[in-house]
Amino acid sequence: MLTQFEAHINKEFSFLKDAKLLLACSGGLDSVVLFHLSKALQFNFAVAHCNFELRGKESDDDAAFVKKLADEHQINCFQKSFNVGEVTEKAAISTQMAARNLRYQWFDVLKNENGFDYILTAHHINDSLETFLINLSRGTGLSGLKGVPAQNGAVIRPLLPFSREIILAFAKSEQITWREDSSNQDSKYLRNQIRHEVVPKLKELHPKFLDNFLSTQHKLLDSLAILDNTKKQLRANVFKIVDDVIRISIADLDKLKPLQAYMHLLFSDFGFTEWNDVTKLVKAPSGKQISSKTHVLVKDRTYLLLSKLTVNNDAEDYMIHEVERSLSIPLKLQITKVNTAKKGNENVLYIDKETLNYPLKLRKWKNGDYFYPLGMQGKKKLSKYFKDEKIDILSKKSQWLLCSGDEIVWVIGMRADRRYQVTQKTKQILKFELTE
Repeated sequence: MLTQFEAHINKEFSFLKDAKLLLACSGGLDSVVLFHLSKALQFNFAVAHCNFELRGKESDDDAAFVKKLADEHQINCFQKSFNVGEVTEKAAISTQMAARNLRYQWFDVLKNENGFDYILTAHHINDSLETFLINLSRGTGLSGLKGVPAQNGAVIRPLLPFSREIILAFAKSEQITWREDSSNQDSKYLRNQIRHEVVPKLKELHPKFLDNFLSTQHKLLDSLAILDNTKKQLRANVFKIVDDVIRISIADLDKLKPLQAYMHLLFSDFGFTEWNDVTKLVKAPSGKQISSKTHVLVKDRTYLLLSKLTVNNDAEDYMIHEVERSLSIPLKLQITKVNTAKKGNENVLYIDKETLNYPLKLRKWKNGDYFYPLGMQGKKKLSKYFKDEKIDILSKKSQWLLCSGDEIVWVIGMRADRRYQVTQKTKQILKFELTE
């Protein structure tokens, strides 16, 4: 196995030879074999061991075993104990997920504090198959069928092409000792049920099942790479970014068949999961929206609008007192006294100071708002003004107004109210400038 491992490193991960590495070691068969292989190849590595204290003395003995192993080979060893139960309760997640999160968070801390280049874990092909079957049973998409990736950022899994049987045979031939984790036999965990009941049956049906799975995984990864390139090209064509909002033409989406598959391809990275609802949004009435944990997708006439979820400040008003000359929240606004009103742009407003009633107010628009648009006759409902200006739903929600009492002075960045304009009778002029 050592010869095969070295060949694999030379082909796929030759950069590890000159890197500073952190090796995750539980004390079990896989990580201890990875320890000895790394030592044989003279890797520059230290060891990290997590004690989750879930098995009492057995957990403490694992930690002592790893420390002794590292000391015998003069390898630096980091160890840390965790209260998994507390994290499980607070985050409302499984014990396995809590332990996984704690483990990788700590590895990242060690990496950053000690200048490690990469983190090595001892996942192998059996782990990848188990992950594949777990995700398959949960109805995941193609991305969930990739199994365990050989590299995920700084995390590298150099044992991935090897089976548990090969690793075990190597350990016995080299008289390597390791610790057995009793929880690996507990059938209450889905992974253990798959490991001990499902996988052996599959191997009975076909002796080369693991080899065939590994070959299929490579083909699947190649196919996913092609799909990823297609996604990038398609997004480049149909995603148009305007003021932090992505606009997607519904006419362009209508050309894509099968539509639901393309909607999954385009929007799965943004946290959406209800694909029937996402697809129906294309034909939904204007104003219909769907949210994920991170993003919102809104139907607006001829577009779908995609944006990040933000803190809702709609109900909050911001007061501007007469002494203030600049604001940074909720937007950057400079207020200065000037002698003359120059022809400005949409981000600059000149106001007759005597027409204002302090404190002024910054607020979001609401139904029923109206103003007297500068350059137009009469008054106009703000909703009608937005419609005429073809302002999309998300932009309307984020639109700020400068108000004097209950009256709109400025639809900020768009149009002023003529009741506050500078005239020949104006004695004091204020300049309001939106700087960002």
